[in-house]
Amino acid sequence: MAQKVEITAADGHAFEAWRSDPAGAAKGGVVVLHAIYGLTSHIGDVCDKWAGDGYVAIAPALYDRIERGVVFNYDAEGGEAGIAQYDKLSKQQILADVAACSAATGEGIPKIISGFCTGGTWSWISSAELPFDAQVNFYGSHVVQNINVKPKCPTIMHYGDSDHIVDVPGIEQIKAAHPGVDVQVYAGAGHAFFNPEQSRYSAESSSKAWKNSMAFLDRVLGG
Repeated sequence: MAQKVEITAADGHAFEAWRSDPAGAAKGGVVVLHAIYGLTSHIGDVCDKWAGDGYVAIAPALYDRIERGVVFNYDAEGGEAGIAQYDKLSKQQILADVAACSAATGEGIPKIISGFCTGGTWSWISSAELPFDAQVNFYGSHVVQNINVKPKCPTIMHYGDSDHIVDVPGIEQIKAAHPGVDVQVYAGAGHAFFNPEQSRYSAESSSKAWKNSMAFLDRVLGG
C-alpha cells in the first residue's frame, strides 16, 4: 500500500509524497504528477498500480509549496482552486520537486515521468528538462499550449476522443507536431477517464491505457 513519505528538494523545500514499492526488484522508478485537485487518494492508488507492475512510484504533493496537505474536491470550485494553486508554482519549483522524487526512486534503474491533466502538462515539460528514460502521459491538459516542447525520451500519451479540455483537433495537432510520440486515443472516453473517483471514469479505457503503457515501457526499456 502507498505510504506518505517526506522528500526534500535541492532548494531545501520539504514536501509530502505518496510512495509505493514493488515486491521484488524494481524495473524502474516513476514520478507521478497529480491533477489540479492535488495529492488525492487516487494518486496513491496509481502509485500502488505502478508498484504492482514492478516500479517504484513516487508522487509529490506539489501544492505543499503553497499550503501543506491541501486537496480539493472534484467539482468546479475545486477545479478553480487547483488551477489557482498550480498558477502560483514556478517551473523551477516543480522541476526541483520532480528531480528530488526521481532521485528518491533509487539508483541504477530506468526513470519514468508520468502525470494526469495539469500534472500531464508538467510531465510533458519535465520530459524535456530532466533526464528521463520514458514518459507515460495521461490527458495532459496544456500540451497543445506547449506544443514546441520536445520530449527527450520515448513518450506515450493517452487521450479520450470526448475530452472536453483537449479536443480531437488538439490531439491531431499534437500528433502532427510530434510524429515520434505514441498518441493513443480512446473512443467515447472523456477527460479524467482513468480516475474511478470522478464521474467520467471509464473502466474499459483505463484498462486499455494501462496495458498500452506497460507494453510501451517493456518495448522502450527492454523489459
